[in-house]
Order: sequence, then structure tokens, then C-alpha cells
Amino acid sequence: MASAPTAAAPAGPAQVPGVANPAIATPRERIEVSTDVLKLSFDTEGGSLVRSEFVKFGDVQDNKKSFVLLDESKARVYVAQTGLIGGAFASHKTPMKFTGERELKEGQNELTLKFESGDVGGFKLVKTYTLSRGSYAVKVAHQVINTGSVAASPQLYVQLVRDGNKLAGESSFYSTFTGPAVYTDAKKYQKVEFADIKKKKFDIEKQSSTGYIAMVQHYFASAWILPDGMNRNISMDAVDIGSNMADCCYRATLIAPLETIKAGQAHSVNATFFAGPQEENKLEALYPGLELVKDYGWLTILAKPLFWLLDQLNSILKNWGWSIVALVVLLKAGFYWLNAHAYQSMAKMKAINPKIMEMRERLKDNPQQMQMEMMKIYR
Repeated sequence: MASAPTAAAPAGPAQVPGVANPAIATPRERIEVSTDVLKLSFDTEGGSLVRSEFVKFGDVQDNKKSFVLLDESKARVYVAQTGLIGGAFASHKTPMKFTGERELKEGQNELTLKFESGDVGGFKLVKTYTLSRGSYAVKVAHQVINTGSVAASPQLYVQLVRDGNKLAGESSFYSTFTGPAVYTDAKKYQKVEFADIKKKKFDIEKQSSTGYIAMVQHYFASAWILPDGMNRNISMDAVDIGSNMADCCYRATLIAPLETIKAGQAHSVNATFFAGPQEENKLEALYPGLELVKDYGWLTILAKPLFWLLDQLNSILKNWGWSIVALVVLLKAGFYWLNAHAYQSMAKMKAINPKIMEMRERLKDNPQQMQMEMMKIYR
């Protein structure tokens, strides 16, 4: 288990460095990687994930194009970054060397790629990404190697950085949450509005040894998950990354202190990064509590149990269309007696309506008598 943070190396978003190592003259490059469900782009600056495209989901505005979640372009900023702090170590701004595969081939179940920094502050950082067939979860191994002569205790950070702009094609008829969220065993699921982060008016758990951070939007989400039992500090803040967008950017960060690494030794941390659709069963299987990123809006109390029932029907019928038909039939059957009683009441009211009209006309000058006759008719 990792040791607790020390006062000499406070953890927080302001401590995440943005300085590249000038000693490494590696040219910056975009590395394109693809599986059967994902097309990912990595930046050799820091080995960061800067684009994720879902080949099985169409774009909201143009269904001929695949849906893009993470993106670093003129129109969007949404990236996943990791690195080391606690000294002049390799960060998400450090140039790295790429090795590995770029395409998951037929009959292959896993694809592995690696980003390796040079010697930075007496330490080397090696990030190994492992992608699996049919999965939106990526295993990310961080190997921290002490190449110097002095022992030190770096801290590993993982973070999500996103602009606060509204989603393209968002419906005006309903509103679902878009923004960062954190989950811990102590306080469970907490989501934070971008506006509250900008105003610094939010309250989340600051330290934990469990859970994840996430960025949530309609239908899709991303998340960083560290191993349970590993102490981490949690933070969210607004940060200027030099973008020309009006509302950029917001950052959710986990910072985990590592054990002291002696000269010539290494320490590894296995994290998980998820970027994909909000499929409850798969999210819960990946990490209990991750399914909570699925936001049903203000109709959660109705929508969640209905979706559960729809999902159960689909597991039997294997067709969403017929599952919806079956759901409607079940709802009709479930409310049959209630509806039948309502129809009977309506029929009786229709039958006595002529009597009521006649009585009102006859007793219009005697309200008290009218009330008594009305009660007799209703009985």
C-alpha cells in the first residue's frame, strides 16, 4: 500500500508540472491506434491520450461519422494525462519515445503500446497501454525507474482535462449532467458543475484509498481508476491551458504518493482508463459504483427501473425493438386494473351526468339542497 502524502510534497492540481525536459530532442508525433471498437490517438508529448473515436456509435449530428469523445482540436479540448510530481520528474509535457503495435489484428485479443521518457530528474517513466478486443477499458501500467544514485518518493498523477462548452446537438427538451464526478467508498458518487468549479464553491472528498474520477456527459463517460488501497488526493479546478476557447478548461485529478524507490530499483502502478458508452452492467463489472455515471436526468426515479426491466427483456429476446414492444405490453398489463377502474368510473359519471344537469337546473336557487341531492346521486 502506498504511504500517505508528506508535508514536504503537497499534492494538488497546482503541483502538476507543465515543463518539458529540454534534454530530450524527440519530435512530437500523433500515434494512431485502432481496435474493433476504438480508434485512439496518443501524443508522444507525455504519452497522453488526446482522441477517442467509437467506431460502433454514430455521431449525434452526422450518423455517417463515428462518435468522438476525447479530442484535442480547435473546437474541443478533452484529454487524459498522467505523469510524476514531487520533483523534476517526467510529466504529461515530457517528450516520450513510442514503441509497440498500432492495430489489433484478426485473431488477436490484445494490443500493447509503450511510451518511455528519458532520464528526467534521475527517474525514467514508462507507460504501457494494453487494449483488449471489444473493450472500452484500457489497462495503463506506470513503471517508475530510479536511474540515479539517490532514493526518492515521486507521486503519480492521473487526470482528465476538458473544456466546459455545451455538447453539440444537445436537446433543449431535457437536460442531463455534463461535467466531472468523483466516487469514493466514504461519500459515494459526487458530481460537480463546471460553474461551481470556476467559483470554487463545491465540496468533495479530498483524500481516499478507493474510487475513481470521471468526466460525464449524455450517453458517454471517461474515468481514471487507481487500485483500491492506494492512497490518493482528489482535486478539481479550472485551469488555463492557453486555448482560444471561451470556457477552457476544467481538470479532475488523482495524485498518489509512491513508496520510496532506491537507486537502481523500480516501482509499478497499474491503473485503468475507461472511455466509452454508459452501459451499466459493463461499467459495474469494471468497477462497482462506476455505473453511477449514467445520468437519467430529473426522471431518474422512473427511468432507471424501466431501463433495468428493458435490459432484462433484451437479455431474453436479443432484440431492442421487440424488447420495447414487450415492455409496453407489460406496462399495459401492470396498469390494467387501474385503467379498468378509471374507465368504469368514467362510464358511471357519464351515465349520471343527465341527472346532475337536471338537478342543478331544478335546485339552482337552493345550494344547500343541491349539495345534498348531489351526494345522493354520487352514492
